[in-house]
Amino acid sequence: MSYISVQWLHELPDEPVWLLSELDEQRWEIRKIEIFRDGTKGYATQDEEAGGTRPGERPVPSLDEIATDPQFIAREITKEEFEQAWDARSSLQ
Repeated sequence: MSYISVQWLHELPDEPVWLLSELDEQRWEIRKIEIFRDGTKGYATQDEEAGGTRPGERPVPSLDEIATDPQFIAREITKEEFEQAWDARSSLQ
């Protein structure tokens, strides 16, 4: 498993500004959290969706590939960082 955090730099009011993902070995999203500008959150697994968030329909590109687009700031995070955010997902607003 790997874990990533992606900041999306944009002004779109209905799109998330942070995306956190747990990825399998083929980079498919196992769990995903989206955080919106107003602080609301959505999350998804293969079996559950909340707040309009859905798992990706294809594998997530590498961090290097994501970084080629200047509207994204991507980094790897630890499992512990992801788990902390996952545990807080129930605070959907």
